[in-house]
Formats: sequence, C-alpha cells, structure tokens
Amino acid sequence: MKFGFTLALAVLALSAGSSMAQQGVSKTEIVIGTIQDLSGPLAGYGKQARNGMQLRVNEINEQGGVHGRKLKLLTEDSGYDPKKAVLAAQKLVNQDKIFIMAGHLGTAQNNAAMPVQFEKNVINFMPLTAAREMYEPTHRLKYALLSSYYDQMRTTLPRMVKDKSAKKVCAIYQDDEFGLEVLRGAEAGLKSISMEMTEKTSFKRGATDFSSQVAKMKASGCDLVVLGTIIRETIGTIAESRKNGFNPVFFGSVAAYTDLIHKLGGKAMDGMYATMSVQNPYTDEASQPIRFWANKYKTRFNEDPTVFSAYGYTMIDILIQAAQKAGPTLTTDSFIKAMDAMTIPPDIFGAPQLTYTARQRLGSDLSRLSQIQDGKWKVVSDYVKP
Repeated sequence: MKFGFTLALAVLALSAGSSMAQQGVSKTEIVIGTIQDLSGPLAGYGKQARNGMQLRVNEINEQGGVHGRKLKLLTEDSGYDPKKAVLAAQKLVNQDKIFIMAGHLGTAQNNAAMPVQFEKNVINFMPLTAAREMYEPTHRLKYALLSSYYDQMRTTLPRMVKDKSAKKVCAIYQDDEFGLEVLRGAEAGLKSISMEMTEKTSFKRGATDFSSQVAKMKASGCDLVVLGTIIRETIGTIAESRKNGFNPVFFGSVAAYTDLIHKLGGKAMDGMYATMSVQNPYTDEASQPIRFWANKYKTRFNEDPTVFSAYGYTMIDILIQAAQKAGPTLTTDSFIKAMDAMTIPPDIFGAPQLTYTARQRLGSDLSRLSQIQDGKWKVVSDYVKP
C-alpha cells in the first residue's frame, strides 16, 4: 500500500511538472513563430522582415544563444489574407508549440490571429502594423513597436497643411482596418485645425486600378492627398496621378515608407512624404553603422535590405534582451516581467527610445517625416510627439 501510494504521488508530480512545462522552451531551444506575407501583395515586406529576423537569430545562435538556448524561427505565409493568418496561427501555436509570435505582418491579419494565440498564453510581440489594436486595450500578451497610424496622421497632417498652404485635403485609403486608421487619424488632425476632408475615396485590398479614385480627387481640386496605401497602391495612385497631370502633395503613413516605392515606381515617386521612425538602411548610407549593417545583410541574403529588414532585426534584438533579462527559467510570465521593466535606447536606425511597462505596451508614440528626394528617402523632420 505504501509503495502504491508513493508511486501515485510520483506519477502526479510528473504529470503536474509536464502540464506546467513552458510551451516553446526546452533546455536547448526557444521556438519563435512569425506570420508573413510571402506570396501576396506585401511579399516584399514579408520576405525582408523574415530575413532581418533570421539575421539576428543567426548572430545570437553563433554566440551560444540565450542562457544556452538557441533560437528557432518558424515562418508561415498568410498571403496577406486574414483567414490564412488564422490557419497559420493555429499551426504555429497548437502544432509547432511556439513560445512567442513575433513580427506578424498586417492589421486585419493580427486582429484575426490574436485570439488563437491568447487562448494558449502566447504573446503577440512587435507586430508589423501600426494599428492601435496592437496595444489597445492594454493586454498582458501585447507589445507594440510602431507608433499608431492614427497618431502619426493626427499629429503630422496639420503641420503639413500649414507648411504646404494646402486648401483642399483628400484621402485615398484601403477599405479595411489599416486604411480606416489612416483616414481616422487624418480626419482628427484636420478637425484640430478646423478643416474637413474635401474628398475621400477607397479601394478594396488587392486592387490594381486606381483611375476612378484619382479622377475623383482631381475633380475635387485636392492639393494634398493622404495615402492610406501600402506598396503597389501607393505607386499606382501616384503614377496614375502624374499621367493625368494631377500633382498634389502626396502624404503616406509608415506603411508606405519603403525603398520599394522609389525602386519600383521610379522618378514619378519623387516628392512623396511619409511618416516613419526607423530609417531605411541604404548600403551607401552616410552613417557608418547603418552602412556596415546593410552590407552585412546584403552579403548574407544577396539583396539590399529595406526598413522591414531593420524592423525584423530590431524586434528579435529586443526579444533577446528580454529573454536574457528573464533569466535561465524562461516562461511567459518571466518574459513579461522582464519586458515590463525594459527601456531600450535609440538604435543605429534612428528609432526613438522605447519604454515598456505593465500599462505601457507601445514603446514610443513618436514619429518623424521623410521625403523621397532623387530616388531615396531623406529624413526631413525631427520627432514629433502627439
């Protein structure tokens, strides 16, 4: 009887220990998941973000990992489709048993996938979207990297209107959560200076023809156009406008801040403005640290990096810092405790200082302004606080 009782206790203890084991963390490994667009309209962003993440993963693994654990990065493709994002999240969370979801690309995609993660206590870490839902309402499993589209537009647009003496402001935006956030921020910014949007027109995600939208804005006499657009929609809208002799000031959000705009759109893209924080890392950049990093990236992947490469690299670096601070016994709780006391100084890409607490899950709400000049993005303003 005594032996049987002891055996039962041992079995219970073993089973309790097993149920309490941290998903995605073993003695030798930390499993990180990411969902990117590798086959859809934002594949240019998704592949670069994944490469940036992998570069930092490789670096830390070559140095022995975090407390003896190597990082393992698993990537799933959403095709920029929220339904596919849910399936990808289910696979990573339930089948691959990831510890954390990092750098998931897309607003609608994150909103669809987060419930799958949260049900299994998996953190949504530094998603690649500037939507407010990435940190609001405050949730213990949310950490955001980018100041919101809403705040960027609300803060910067009134200054743009003044600097450009704009009389009629219009907006073209993607008809989903992303585009609407840009629009709402722009409308709030105009309201603060007693103006209203002269015209607004939308397009469906994946659209390629913007002739009717451009015609509508040209007919309204708009002299400043807010772009709730990403890559091909930005290029398509501006190219169509130039073709029709319509040349307002074009002003996009951080979603349109990528070298793909001027690389794919050519000379017609010169003059466009966009909000941003992290700087695009050109291989001939004047800053030696950025130039060194960009050439290291190009050597590894045989292509130039973009700002999304820098985002991917930065977020994994922050993840590493938090995991190191959490100590050898890494759990979701110990990681959160470490993150909630983190202050990350400005990095080589010009990002502002980031500070996280239990109540502050967006590292910084600052943004600044860049313009495409002679085929390259140039920073043209200091950081502005909402």
